[in-house]
Amino acid sequence: MKTSELMFPGLQCVQLASRDAEITGGYTSDLLSDVMAHLKEGDALITIQAHKNTIAVASLTGASAVILCHGRTASPDMLEVAAKENIAVFVSSGSQYETTCALVEALRR
Repeated sequence: MKTSELMFPGLQCVQLASRDAEITGGYTSDLLSDVMAHLKEGDALITIQAHKNTIAVASLTGASAVILCHGRTASPDMLEVAAKENIAVFVSSGSQYETTCALVEALRR
């Protein structure tokens, strides 16, 4: 599924990247060192960490997108770095569990 096609209830795109990357899976974690060790290229990172270091880790690991949960707001500097790194950013009103389940469901369609 392309980042531009990602949609499910409670999800809002706050920054679509200039490249329409393929989302092949997801990884849920708030510990960025854990993300660096385990996220696979093409995954969407599901987290509550709403700051620019999250984008740095997403870029380093080859994440296609970052999904912020619990309605967290992306900071302006986070969105600025995301634009430079071509990382799509979404906000979900759901919990990390609910968002992970919704992503799995969307990928199965």
